[in-house]
Amino acid sequence: MSSASSLSGSVSPSPWVRPAWVLVLAGGIVMGIALGIRHVQGLFLLPITLERGWSRETFGLAMAVQNLVWGLAQPFAGMVADRWGAAKVIAAGIVFYALGLFLMAQATTPVAFLLSAGLCIGIALSGTAFGVVYGALSRLMPPQRRGWALGMAGAVGGFGQFAMVPVTQGLLGSWSWVSALLALAVLAALALPLAPVLRDRAVSGLTVGNAQAAGPSLSAALRQAFRHRGFWLLNAGFLACGFQLAFIATHLPAYLLDQGLRPTDGVAALAVIALTNIFGIYGFGMLGEWHRRKYLLSGLYLARTAAMALFLLLPLSTASVLLFAAAMGLLWLGTVPLTTGLLTQIFGVRYISTLFGFVFLGHQIGSFLGVWLGGYIFDTTRSYDLIWICAMALGVMSALLHWPIDDRDVRLESTMAATT
Repeated sequence: MSSASSLSGSVSPSPWVRPAWVLVLAGGIVMGIALGIRHVQGLFLLPITLERGWSRETFGLAMAVQNLVWGLAQPFAGMVADRWGAAKVIAAGIVFYALGLFLMAQATTPVAFLLSAGLCIGIALSGTAFGVVYGALSRLMPPQRRGWALGMAGAVGGFGQFAMVPVTQGLLGSWSWVSALLALAVLAALALPLAPVLRDRAVSGLTVGNAQAAGPSLSAALRQAFRHRGFWLLNAGFLACGFQLAFIATHLPAYLLDQGLRPTDGVAALAVIALTNIFGIYGFGMLGEWHRRKYLLSGLYLARTAAMALFLLLPLSTASVLLFAAAMGLLWLGTVPLTTGLLTQIFGVRYISTLFGFVFLGHQIGSFLGVWLGGYIFDTTRSYDLIWICAMALGVMSALLHWPIDDRDVRLESTMAATT
């Protein structure tokens, strides 16, 4: 379901003309590098813990803090982007990312590792991932092209995630893990020139028919969102997404090794997830233009749960791992354009980065729990079975939470009420 055509955001002209494909490519590359480096951090779990003599919980806690900091920082990064433009936030995020990777390579104590991999990179991700990049694209694109832009930028980002897997594995195979992290820090820094390409302008108001109406203030928009039941259902439902993805991305390679499979099977699984995610995120972005997004989200979470159940019930082999990875990849980040599109549909684009930031906080609380509990439960029980069960239960819960969301445009309703 698309937003009402009679009510749209008015965006100030950009300082220079940039073709749509340039904007999409720039946003996709930034997300591809940021999310790609995050996607492969599970490959560092065993090298770092074995050399440093740390437990998996120590590594998992740092990754969990990273996800939590990302979530806590995302609303504030969104507010800055909505007020002063996305380019500044993206540039700062890239700098923090390169710095965090550099310090992560130098960390010799759990506290130093927590501050670098957890705090610094968590802040970096809040400025380089979906919230700010998708917010900029939503403002820079006309309403009829937003679904395409978000889906295509996500697909480009997904290809970056896919490419990062063999690149990182090659670095780890040829160099030490310290040198591999330093190389990734340089790669992150190379994205800095792309930030100005995504320079946007704040939305100035709402167009109702032929009349221009002043848009609400940030505080008014937040009050409106916080009073909306669907906003909190989205937040709670997104928790399952973060839990499932963070647990699988961080712990799947180690889980497969524990089950007697080869190290290359874990690498291949992450690569296949990233590859099929290219098609999944684009496909769900486009489906969101033709079908009601809340129902697509419910179906997606049920499909994820079914994929995990089959993976655990069927005999484990290289073939079953690749089939599971392909299924999960198709369902991996399709939640993001659907959730962003649903927020835009209900609340508009003016404060989309801020509102997505608050919803994304639920996602990152789930990510924190998925990564940390994965390590904690394994260290306690020497098994990941309980965490798989939790991931499936949350998937069913999320499907039920998305179904009753009221996806009508609240701006249209409030504006029409004010004019009658």
